[in-house]
Amino acid sequence: MFTAFFRAIFIRLVEPSARRLARLGVTPNMITIFGTLGTIASTVIFFAWQGMWMTGALIIWALAMFDALDGLVARVGGKGSRFGGVLDSTCDRFADAAVFASIGWWMAEHGQRWLLLGSILCLVLGSITSYIRSRAEAAGFEAKVGVAERTDRLIIILTGAGLSGHPFDLPFVLAIAIWLLVGLSTITIAQRFGTVYKQAKAADAGLAAAANGAGATA
Repeated sequence: MFTAFFRAIFIRLVEPSARRLARLGVTPNMITIFGTLGTIASTVIFFAWQGMWMTGALIIWALAMFDALDGLVARVGGKGSRFGGVLDSTCDRFADAAVFASIGWWMAEHGQRWLLLGSILCLVLGSITSYIRSRAEAAGFEAKVGVAERTDRLIIILTGAGLSGHPFDLPFVLAIAIWLLVGLSTITIAQRFGTVYKQAKAADAGLAAAANGAGATA
């Protein structure tokens, strides 16, 4: 939804920094690990323990932007690797889980059972969304579609969290963001399943036609 738009802006803004980091010898894997550890620590401290929503949202967003440098550094420095891709995807799952688990922890501590449930659903549905894409790509299909990709999910939840904290103090915005994400993630899962199903059906039809053609010429 927002992903392509923000990716284009981000690349234009930070590509010079990525080139400088590459020249300094900073590797993409260093950036990935630093950003992930920073995100996990920030979510626990500012969301789970303190409920400092605005501060936490700003720090986590800054770390998310920093973490996104890894791909650019890999590209401009010629240091991309298949292991780096696996590391980046795995660390993204850890970071996303930390965000929603920390929000859920705060909700549990303050008796917000429905928002705890919503946080758990966001965590689970987000993981399934990412899993469908990775499993589809392993099977030779594409599954990048959906109204709530990872960047979209972060924008929605961090905006909701930020507006819930001082100086805005609008706690209902976080509740809206959580349940909006539940709905959008469910739609995204359906979209990705539908896309993969169509590709698989077309591939199976092609194989059947090829087999029939080979049988006719035998």
